[in-house]
Amino acid sequence: MQRRQRGVNTGLLLLFAQIYQFGLSNIPPVTLATLGLNVYLFLNPLKHLHYVCISVHEGYHRRDWQRLLLSPIHHADDWHLYFNMVSLLWKGTKLERRLGSVLFALIIAVFSQLIGVVYVLLELILAETMDDPSYRMQCAVGFSGVLFALKVLNNHYFPGGATNVFGIQVPNKYACWAELVAIHVLSPGTSFIGHLSGILVGFLYTHGPLETILRNAVSIFANDRPARQERYNYSGSARYPEYQFQGNSTRGAYDMYTGGLNEEEQLQQAIRESLNDPGHGVPRGPSLEEIRRRRLNRF
Repeated sequence: MQRRQRGVNTGLLLLFAQIYQFGLSNIPPVTLATLGLNVYLFLNPLKHLHYVCISVHEGYHRRDWQRLLLSPIHHADDWHLYFNMVSLLWKGTKLERRLGSVLFALIIAVFSQLIGVVYVLLELILAETMDDPSYRMQCAVGFSGVLFALKVLNNHYFPGGATNVFGIQVPNKYACWAELVAIHVLSPGTSFIGHLSGILVGFLYTHGPLETILRNAVSIFANDRPARQERYNYSGSARYPEYQFQGNSTRGAYDMYTGGLNEEEQLQQAIRESLNDPGHGVPRGPSLEEIRRRRLNRF
């Protein structure tokens, strides 16, 4: 595998234009750091692509497992980088705001390695069952496997709707499969097994034990942090810590604590309750402590 040479990296220029249009301040930190790492390694690769791509021969037989770490963050050319990073820009921003930066960083790190393992395993199975040694030599590189996994997560956390897959409206829950087939048909040089590995790892998270494992790891890390530290989301409003309640997920605990309402909705609900409460004169604005107490009484 060899990087194609171009006089001008048009894809890289278009990527910078997309980032500028999106706004650096609107990109969450883990997504931005992942973008920056991929762009930096495209401009300053650690090794030639031949020595970073992952395959059964190089990874399994020759035990060169460092390729698991290097292959997702190197790209064949500027267009390969452009399409992957623009996809990461939108998927990563949406998911990181939903899941939080710590969990999202862990997802990126684990998915990057696990997809390589699944890829090698699938290629090895194909080589044995099809009795075709070429499957052992197929070498994959790039972030697209992780993006397919993130697409599965995105459809899981934001269900409903449809995606336009080359002019055809496909329900989002089937979009990853439609894109898998369409990309392989239109671009036969892409790694079908690499993309399939990403989808399988995504389902291992949404329908398997991986989500529980990663959330437990995050909760252990969070327990070492100060209990009353306020954090801010990217719209600028304060968000209180997500407390643990008897083994419930952090998001479920937060909803139990607030009634599923944000601070503004809690304030409006408390004012409505005050206005409807008989025996009161002019209503006064409730404090945050009163709002929390009312939410706890409600549940």
